[in-house]
Amino acid sequence: MSEHDRAPNHTPEGDEPLVPEPPPVRGLEFKAALLMALTLVLVLGSVVFVMFARGVFEPTQRVVLIADDAEGVTVGMDMTFAGFPIGRVARVELGADGNARILIDVRERDGKWLRTSSIFTMERSLVGGTRIRAFSGVLDDPPLEDGAERTVLRGDVAAEIPQLTAAARSLLDNLNAITREDAALQTTLANLRATTEKLNGPQGALGLLVGNEADAKQLSQAIERSNALIARADGLAARLDSLVANADRQVFGQGAKPGEGSVVGDVRATVVQMNGLLEQARGSLKKLDAVLVEAQGVASNAREATTDLGPLRADVESSLRKIDGLIDEINRKWPFARDTEIKLP
Repeated sequence: MSEHDRAPNHTPEGDEPLVPEPPPVRGLEFKAALLMALTLVLVLGSVVFVMFARGVFEPTQRVVLIADDAEGVTVGMDMTFAGFPIGRVARVELGADGNARILIDVRERDGKWLRTSSIFTMERSLVGGTRIRAFSGVLDDPPLEDGAERTVLRGDVAAEIPQLTAAARSLLDNLNAITREDAALQTTLANLRATTEKLNGPQGALGLLVGNEADAKQLSQAIERSNALIARADGLAARLDSLVANADRQVFGQGAKPGEGSVVGDVRATVVQMNGLLEQARGSLKKLDAVLVEAQGVASNAREATTDLGPLRADVESSLRKIDGLIDEINRKWPFARDTEIKLP
């Protein structure tokens, strides 16, 4: 330091400085070294703590995922299960078959979520990076063994953009084809406009259905005739209702006034009278049965008398034959008598 630089620290009258110099610190170098060592220990402790917190010192098991494309996969990427990281990509390599092999270290305490039926997916979205996810539908299956190889299912939204673009282009082409002047849609709209005009015309929907005024008039006349026929049918129905009511009143007596009879009532009275006559006839038949019993007794007596008349009749016939022979003998002897008829009693 030059004299000119030290000049402001001194008064013009003497050589004493305006600010006194601080006293020397004892063990300054030791304290500085101790501070640096403490800082280094803190840094190393933080690194160890972070490594421990991230599971660097925990035992792991290896899972190998095979994919046809490992774009977007980086070392240190997490593999999640139900939204929680359970493993980390340790290395990405190219296999002998041309497929990418993604080596993932899974902590043993989280390996219980991986089963032999687990499915691994690699999703790539338009916004954000690639994600590796694991799904286990059946947790009762055997656990996934260490070093197991599984094929990862890849879903890339960006890969579907060309397909979406092609579909959108096809849709636009179809829209252009539909909206052309000679397209079928334009023809349909013109026909619809003509149909609307016919509907708004004097014939309305009827003119639209039949197509011309003459047929519309004929159809209107037919409808009027149908209405007249319907009115006549309603009148006939009313007359039939009155006839049915009269028939019910005369036959069944429904709605009949007091004192008016009915066919069914008369028939019922007649049946009652016939039942009385049948009862009388039944009594007469009983009396006739008694008479027949007596007649049977008389017939039995007559049968006995008839058995006695048999020999008597034989004697009478013998006498008649003798008389006949006598008359024949007389006729031979007395030829004047020509009437040979004999009347038997």
